[in-house]
Amino acid sequence: MTRKLLISLFLLSLGPFSHAAVYQWTDANGQTHFGDRPPAKASSKEVRVNAAPAQADATARDRQQKMTEFLEQQQKEREERQAKEAKARQQAEKQEELCRNLQARLKHLESVSTFYDINEKGEREYVSEEENLRIREQFRAKVQQECGGA
Repeated sequence: MTRKLLISLFLLSLGPFSHAAVYQWTDANGQTHFGDRPPAKASSKEVRVNAAPAQADATARDRQQKMTEFLEQQQKEREERQAKEAKARQQAEKQEELCRNLQARLKHLESVSTFYDINEKGEREYVSEEENLRIREQFRAKVQQECGGA
């Protein structure tokens, strides 16, 4: 018995919350207004507001879902693009470092008068002038290929 009484009281307490009144009135300028409280100085009438049809709710939910999916896809594409850009910047920085090192080595090679090899005995064997020119030219070509210029 007590349980039925509690349920009844609970359902009765929901009554005022489940139906909010809407009032309609016309002001002195002839404009029609709607509100949740009747105006103090104008006559008003309570109007019944019907809930949106279930189809409209479903359409709105579908539209909201599509918009959410679209925004998520846009975010994913933006993150992928930013990751690619970061990777490209990192590769460009590595390439710049490589070129700085190659150009510094080329500058050093051009300042050296002659090159040598170390033989089996650990002694220096100087190369010919033609070999010096060939080594420098090969390295210049490598710098040109890697960096686009010396």
